Amino acid sequence: MLAFDDTHVPQASSLRPHSLEDGRKVHVIERDLSEPERIVGELLQPGGYLKLIELGLEDSLKGIDAQQVFGYALFKDGNHTRLAYPLDKFDSNISGRSFHNGRFIQRLRQKAAALSNVKLEQGTVTSIVEEDGTVKGVQYKTKNGQELTSYAPLTIVCDGGFSNLRRNLCKPQIDIPSCFVGLVLENCKLPLENHGHVVLADPSPILLYRISSTEIRCLVDIPGQKVPSVANGDMAHYLKTVVAPQLPPELQTAFIASVDKGNIKSTTNRSMPAAPHPTPGALLLGDAFNMRHPLTGGGMTVALADIVVLRDLLRPLSNLNDADALCNYLESFYTLRKPVASTINTLAGALYQVFCASPDPARKEMREACFDYLSLGGVFSSGPVSLLSGLNPRPLSLFCHFFAVAIYGVTRLLIPFPSPKRIWIGVRLITGAAGIIFPIIKAEGVRQMFFPATMPAYYRAPPMQ
Repeated sequence: MLAFDDTHVPQASSLRPHSLEDGRKVHVIERDLSEPERIVGELLQPGGYLKLIELGLEDSLKGIDAQQVFGYALFKDGNHTRLAYPLDKFDSNISGRSFHNGRFIQRLRQKAAALSNVKLEQGTVTSIVEEDGTVKGVQYKTKNGQELTSYAPLTIVCDGGFSNLRRNLCKPQIDIPSCFVGLVLENCKLPLENHGHVVLADPSPILLYRISSTEIRCLVDIPGQKVPSVANGDMAHYLKTVVAPQLPPELQTAFIASVDKGNIKSTTNRSMPAAPHPTPGALLLGDAFNMRHPLTGGGMTVALADIVVLRDLLRPLSNLNDADALCNYLESFYTLRKPVASTINTLAGALYQVFCASPDPARKEMREACFDYLSLGGVFSSGPVSLLSGLNPRPLSLFCHFFAVAIYGVTRLLIPFPSPKRIWIGVRLITGAAGIIFPIIKAEGVRQMFFPATMPAYYRAPPMQ
């Protein structure tokens, strides 16, 4: 088996081949084996942590100053509400985790390299080797500039969100709704420790969470594909005058100090539904295959859940050499992954649109209704948070909660006295909600998302060995 990752996208970089202990020979090709520095891929939801345990990799989070996360704090217009993960049925060690992404990646690499059947090599993959429509391996350039070819019966392509190889294996439709600007805040405390913080700011959300015992990551979302220039001071001015006043007061001083320090990084936020065309001898994973807005921190949870599905599919196979039969069998991967992936993907895309500020009265009301609905507590809070956390990967539950928010918003408009204006806003709120979620569901695949058991691939048995 051949797996490679030659980019710096965090979710893809977490995709080490976890069927390693099944005894297969694995060649992992990484573009750069030094510790990466990234501003995303730093939050692992509880559902993702459970998948890490399934893979026997939970100790990868030890010794890197990872912080436990027990839920979220949501801020809007000076008000805030606590959204706790529904962890009552789990052991006390089960929670989310936040950390320096690079430290986590290095621990995963160390675990892979420690296995005798794994060859971990630094190199840049330049192309896929194909013969008669079947992928046979990859061509790559070593650290020393030597051009080599590595052959394998199965090539796992996980070269990240900026993949230059995905076009051979899927139909990419990439949307870039916004950018994240990242800073590290020091010498301060979060209003609610051990929680992720989401500030419903104008024009779009701001995220804060601990990545170590002394550092807080701040991610400022800026809609569109361009951010103010750092070089000419526009970025610092924007962060100080527009962003800082909207943060909780106890964080503003540390935020401005971080801006003055100047270590400001940015990255584009990409969204891409999974649209593979099954190819004998190859499989896509990670951000090369499927992306969602990182607002909900669900990328690594989807990636790890995908790895568990793939591991379970490969486990009964002793021979991977029949490429056509293997390809036919692995089509079930794209259906079996849907409950987790489509729930997190849809929630991320829908929440981002709802949480962004808008001059439209209907969108404003939807945003208000969402904050107040989550603030009700009970099932109104635990239900959506269980979806976000990966603990309840049920698309139908997501659909019901999303429209419950919309109906809640309409009800508030019509009580106590409905006026023609309020009725019209209510109608537009419902149609706006439908306009947000239905395109995302369509892209995910209605049948695969809600009725996966009706897909033929759902029942595919392993090929005869």
